[in-house]
Amino acid sequence: MTANKKKFLIVGGVAGGATAAARIRRMTEDAEIILFEKGEHISYANCGLPYYIGGVIEDRDRLFVQTQEAFGRRFNIDVRTRSEVTAIDAAARQVTVRTTDGKEYSECYDKLLLSPGASPVVPPLQGIDSEGIFTLRNVSDTDRIKRYMNSHKVRRAVIVGGGFIGLEMAENLKHAGAQVAVVEMANQVMAPIDYSMAALVHDHLQQQGVKLYLEQAVEGFSQDGEELEVHFKSGISLKADMVLLSIGVRAETRLAQAAGLKLGDMRGIWVNEYLQTSDENIYAVGDAIEYPHPITGKPWLNFLAGPANRQARIVADNMVKGNKERYEGSIGTAIAKVFDITVASTGLPAKRLKQMDIPYLSATIHNGAHAGYYPGSMQMDIKITFSPEDGRLYGAQIVGYDGVDKRIDEYAMAIKNGATVDDLTRLEHAYAPPFSSAKDPVAISGYVAGNILSGKMTPLYWRELKDIDTTKVTLIDVRTADEYALGTISGAINIPLDDMRDRLSEIPRDKQIWLFCGVGLRGYLASNILKANGYEDVRNLIGGYKTYKAATAKINTPEGFGEAAENSQANASETSGCSADATSCSADKEVIKVDACGIQCPGPIMKMKQAIDALSAGQQLEIRATDAAFPRDAEAWCNTTGNKFLGKRSEAGIHIALIEKATPCAIEAAKPQTNGLGKTLILFSDDLDKTLATFVLANGAAATGKKVSIFFTFWGLNAIKKTHKPKVKKDIFGRMFSWMLPSDSSRLALSKMNMMGMGAKMMRYLMNKKGVDSLESLRQQAIDNGVEFIACQMSMDVMGVKREELLDNVTVGGVASYMERADRANVNLFI
Repeated sequence: MTANKKKFLIVGGVAGGATAAARIRRMTEDAEIILFEKGEHISYANCGLPYYIGGVIEDRDRLFVQTQEAFGRRFNIDVRTRSEVTAIDAAARQVTVRTTDGKEYSECYDKLLLSPGASPVVPPLQGIDSEGIFTLRNVSDTDRIKRYMNSHKVRRAVIVGGGFIGLEMAENLKHAGAQVAVVEMANQVMAPIDYSMAALVHDHLQQQGVKLYLEQAVEGFSQDGEELEVHFKSGISLKADMVLLSIGVRAETRLAQAAGLKLGDMRGIWVNEYLQTSDENIYAVGDAIEYPHPITGKPWLNFLAGPANRQARIVADNMVKGNKERYEGSIGTAIAKVFDITVASTGLPAKRLKQMDIPYLSATIHNGAHAGYYPGSMQMDIKITFSPEDGRLYGAQIVGYDGVDKRIDEYAMAIKNGATVDDLTRLEHAYAPPFSSAKDPVAISGYVAGNILSGKMTPLYWRELKDIDTTKVTLIDVRTADEYALGTISGAINIPLDDMRDRLSEIPRDKQIWLFCGVGLRGYLASNILKANGYEDVRNLIGGYKTYKAATAKINTPEGFGEAAENSQANASETSGCSADATSCSADKEVIKVDACGIQCPGPIMKMKQAIDALSAGQQLEIRATDAAFPRDAEAWCNTTGNKFLGKRSEAGIHIALIEKATPCAIEAAKPQTNGLGKTLILFSDDLDKTLATFVLANGAAATGKKVSIFFTFWGLNAIKKTHKPKVKKDIFGRMFSWMLPSDSSRLALSKMNMMGMGAKMMRYLMNKKGVDSLESLRQQAIDNGVEFIACQMSMDVMGVKREELLDNVTVGGVASYMERADRANVNLFI
């Protein structure tokens, strides 16, 4: 080192190190810059690695932003690859370097920058070192995976972890021809977004044939020849030809810690606002550092390329000119392509705000990415979180097809500048029909949030509705009668918005009024009508039925993953007719085509009905829509009207259904019958095996579309007791019954071979091991399937059971209630 020529050492390349090195050179020609990289490459597109593996990017060389030679020559930087910095002597301002051929040497510095990045989390599970199990972090990992796929027949791939990289790999492995399963320990994929938004991603993944194993923890791996087996703690096992671990990453801090540098609360390298570590001559950037979150002020780790690049520019200026440039922090703006959809997030989701005890409100909208009348308008689902005090914007999440990137960037800029939801309405958007609407989705989200904040609309959230006893409120579906017939929320009555003013007399004034529609708009309009007519306690479901249906949809554990891969070729040929390509079913018939793209619910269904009404029997209709739920709605409509649903398919976010108009006789035969179709069961026993049989039968009957009622009497009441019951006042006899009877369904005994409870425990163990749903799961399925639970009032009185001790969805009735349902049923079972 000389007095007038400073020496800068940089540890690590890619987004942080290479960017900082180039910026330092742009700041000064009078400096010596050495860049150390323990790998082979200093600058590559690590975000593009999944697409090279899947074959979307065919040329490997396109992954490299700069080669060592070109970068070194252009910026006059001494680039040393395959050189690992193994130690730092901060007092002597010196580092120790080891090359891949085993040589060691030292280099001194004036300023040192650490950009070591992060390393993949690899848990110490049995068999984790087996051939065919990979992580993906750099080009070397990519080359290993690519070589393996070229030398092995990868028909089945299991991805452990449902984060951004895991889902990008799911898409690309499917693109490469493999059947894919995603295993995630949480109850959702994509942790940065809320469950209601992740549910939309779940639905799309399943549409693409990805098997989702949620709330499943991997216990270990085994290998038989070239076949791997992934073992879950639940007892499930999946056979695979390849496994990718995408569990997450951790900050690479070993070098900094060994040098005595301060680590923060999150175990990342501590830095100040100038990105300077606890040693004044050492700076750090990228995945390895922790820094206060701009909203919460609490330190956090942020593993994203965008912030690393910004940090690199700031730190280069500070290393050359002295500490003048302050880093403002990152809010974690991220985006990913997941098959046909785009998923993006910025700021804080509701679940993180809740974890941190930060009060918040949220608004969810479902809107077209551009004007609905212009071709190709795709639906965009947006959720924002904000302060209930001043409307400050906390976060935003988007799931959509087109225009997601520009909207999430607008939200990110607003959040970083402390904007409020009112400020969103003032953003001036460039508008033309191919790009947006006169009211852009960002502005609409601000309008909805403003209505909530001002009290003009009282929000109802899906979790509240999911857990409520609907007998305590008046739940009104304000959609059309046709939409209502396709499916609604249990307990709802149908009063269409346009009939609301004429039917006010049907709406009680002594209960809360809860409204919902397809996406939230009509519910808001209905709430205005009711409030203007003197109704005080009126709430509207945020996000409408679309959000509720997606968020409450049950994701069953998939079956047949191995068989699906082996039979994929056969299945493809068998389904190459209606379901794979619906138009092939209509080769000899005229097909009327209707475009319902860009139309909000209930537009597509209404257009479909109008078009079918105009057809003659035997004619076929192909209808295209951008609403992902439309094909299911179309199929349900056909089932209830007698028309023939020929098939469905998706093409780049366009959902297509093919329907054949039925004959008048077939339509008449499909009309629902009102007599003799119900099923009623009386559960008198609290034996575990008999209770299981009751719910199995009830679910089977409900699956066929029949109205099912279960009458719980005497000992059967124990099957519907809450696990966590409120304190209730009982007389001495009621307390005695409470002491003697099972406290809830988990305490039920077998009718035979109970062996002081051992038999029941063995039964539950075997059910779990063999993948059979538990009693409590079967009971919840019955609730979800609309099975009616009626508790016998007389039995409750005799046994001292209070209503508060029973599940929320249970209604209380007497013999007349049972007899009325029995009269309308053609099956009555006493168990």
